[in-house]
Amino acid sequence: MSDAVVVSRARRTRARAVLVLGAALLLAVAGTTAPRGEAAGKPGAALAVGAGAVGGVGRGVGSVDTGTHAHIPLYQQAVSVLPDGARAGVPSDALAVYLPGTRVADPAAAVLASAVGATPTTTVVVGPRAAAAAAAEQQEWLAAGQVPGAGGPHEALARAALLDLHSLTVADGVVVAGWSSMWRYVWPRDSAFVAVALARTGHVDDALAVLDFLARVQSPDGSFQARYLTDGSGPPDARGVQTDGTGWAMWAAGLVLAEVDDADRAAVARRLAPLVERSAVRALSLVAGGLPPASPDYWEVPEREVTLGTAAPLVAGLEQAVVVLDAAGRPGPAAAAAAGAVAARRSVVDAFAPQGYGRYATRTVPDAASAFVLPPFWTEPAPGAHAAWRASVPSMLRPADGLAPGGGWRRDGVSWTPQTTLYAWVAAEQGQVDRAEHWLGVVDRHRTSSGAIPEKLLADGTPAAVAPLGWSAACVLLAIDALGTRDT
Repeated sequence: MSDAVVVSRARRTRARAVLVLGAALLLAVAGTTAPRGEAAGKPGAALAVGAGAVGGVGRGVGSVDTGTHAHIPLYQQAVSVLPDGARAGVPSDALAVYLPGTRVADPAAAVLASAVGATPTTTVVVGPRAAAAAAAEQQEWLAAGQVPGAGGPHEALARAALLDLHSLTVADGVVVAGWSSMWRYVWPRDSAFVAVALARTGHVDDALAVLDFLARVQSPDGSFQARYLTDGSGPPDARGVQTDGTGWAMWAAGLVLAEVDDADRAAVARRLAPLVERSAVRALSLVAGGLPPASPDYWEVPEREVTLGTAAPLVAGLEQAVVVLDAAGRPGPAAAAAAGAVAARRSVVDAFAPQGYGRYATRTVPDAASAFVLPPFWTEPAPGAHAAWRASVPSMLRPADGLAPGGGWRRDGVSWTPQTTLYAWVAAEQGQVDRAEHWLGVVDRHRTSSGAIPEKLLADGTPAAVAPLGWSAACVLLAIDALGTRDT
């Protein structure tokens, strides 16, 4: 892509740029706090200017001594949508200005930003008409679904999460985990959560496209590599197979199918059946002797013994495989998946319950995977799972009030938004509204200055690392949706 600065010769465009960027600068300098729900992305907002900062987020809590804590930069503050489906990272130091309700850079503002030496939202050349067309496309996509929590305190956060997912979608069904170079790939795990979030927000066709991509890249034996190139040609490196992907693919297929209209249910189930049946065969072989072999899970590190983060998703997946295969008219494979799910569940409970559903079956190490033995993952909670899940929180809590991936994670003061938002979703599904609201609030207060949801929060709440992160955006949407469902 070109790095040329947008230049327009129209006087009207230049005049508008002065007004837009001037307003942005005044807001940034004055530290104006917009009323709740007035952040970028809300229809009727005058300007989508640094929505996070203007909305009082991305500033940190400012009361924690971070001398002994990790200091991680923010790689970018958002992903900007360009014409013709292109994307560009928004620099962390940019005074980002978007067309209202979108992540499309305002080309007029870029003129003035460049003229005064500021960092513009993007340096890719985009004319006003092309930008308006891209903005209209993104607004049409939002309008085609529903915004969870619309009209309530979480509407702005939900809109930001939807914009995050749309901005990370680089082709039909291809949603990258993040925009930084090492994250610009498709992880089956992340895509599974994204598919469920898209389905539950009314974007069922997009959700099915995500699952179609997983079906295309899946190995014939039902396994998944850790991550894939966006063209579906294979993995970018030799990280190897991560077993939980097989479980997550089946789990997502079942939850997406639940959002399909009754009239289309059988046809969609048949569409999903190859992905699910290959996955089920693979899962059944892995759990034939009890627990599956050791594999990296969402921690993305080599393991010598099986973790709950690998074993629990296989149970969740087999349970949902029964639903999909039944609906697809595949009674034999459905029965095999049902029997396998029962046996695998028993093995996981027998092995992990004595250790409080921690990371390993051999010792007590609290882990965020304790959420995976509760609904919306397992159809019925494991015995003692609620207590274990609640007990995992103190060892995972970090200074910004978010959570680390587990009690055994490094003590660097960093909160991880995938786990924080995961716990918000699980809390909402369990009817624990206060807990869900708390963890959503942590993420809401510490978004980037564009309003995007980052991967990490430093000890003082400063957003860090990748922004946005698709997995976190998906869990935010699912949590807000679950809260709304319980309200009704």
